[in-house]
Amino acid sequence: MSDIDPKELKILSDILALVLEDQPGQSATALEALRNRAKRNATTGGALKNLFQTIAEDPEKAKSARPSKTRANSRASASKAQADMSETYRAQLQELRNNIVSLDRKLRTATAQNETLKSELYLTLQARAEMQAQMAQIQNFGLYQRRITIVIATIAGLLAGIAGTELFHAFFSPHINTAAENARYLY
Repeated sequence: MSDIDPKELKILSDILALVLEDQPGQSATALEALRNRAKRNATTGGALKNLFQTIAEDPEKAKSARPSKTRANSRASASKAQADMSETYRAQLQELRNNIVSLDRKLRTATAQNETLKSELYLTLQARAEMQAQMAQIQNFGLYQRRITIVIATIAGLLAGIAGTELFHAFFSPHINTAAENARYLY
């Protein structure tokens, strides 16, 4: 028998542990447990005998036969589980890389938009300052123009008043003739 059934080996180890207990009554209880487990697991006395013979013939083979398969199976299942976890981690890592690349692109786009908006803001502020300067000039020119208009209107009004007064005196005043006659004596 080259393969040892893991159930048989477990049953045997459990029974031997119970039989070898130092407490009184453990041997009888172990034998009763042996019978119950044999019935439950459908293990015959011949199977136990074959197991003992396999262990007696080559204890290393019996020792390494099942554990190596168990180790191989556990290694295979562990490596499969590890491969599955590794694949999961790789997928998560790739997703994180993709997210980082996407966020980096978005950051660069936002930075470029920010720089564009800053330059537009600077140009807008510059245009606003120029517009305010022009408005100030227009307001100053309007104020200057109003002052000039007032001065010109005042001068024109004074001249018109003087001219009107002179005309009135020229037509309606009798003193003008005497003054002109007296002017001869002055020279």
